[in-house]
Amino acid sequence: AIYTASTADAAAAALDDLDDEWGRAHPAMIRLWRNAWTEFVPFLDYDIEVRRVICTTNVIESLNARYRRAVRARGHFPSEQAAMKCLYLVTRSLDPTGRGHTRWMMRWKPVLNAFAITFGDRWPGAEHY
Repeated sequence: AIYTASTADAAAAALDDLDDEWGRAHPAMIRLWRNAWTEFVPFLDYDIEVRRVICTTNVIESLNARYRRAVRARGHFPSEQAAMKCLYLVTRSLDPTGRGHTRWMMRWKPVLNAFAITFGDRWPGAEHY
């Protein structure tokens, strides 16, 4: 509820609720939130789509797991070029038909729009979104 709050006041209220429920059992967690509050509040200024991208690492973690699995299965590589080719092929195997671009655009379109609005002055080509 803290991360998804629409304003800093709503996030503070959610933090107070968290403190009421878990503060006695986990005082260090609440203290950590309160000590980092000034660094967290600017995060709430972003659109919800941008926040989702900032907090999500699932795609990166999934890709890294596939890379590790492929490297572990092969053991060693005769050259750096062979290792890069292996990683390239693993990356290509994620979307063998090439149709994932459409799904990717549909999922990321709201995020790209939010970035274009928020960072349009610093993002070349933002007018395309």
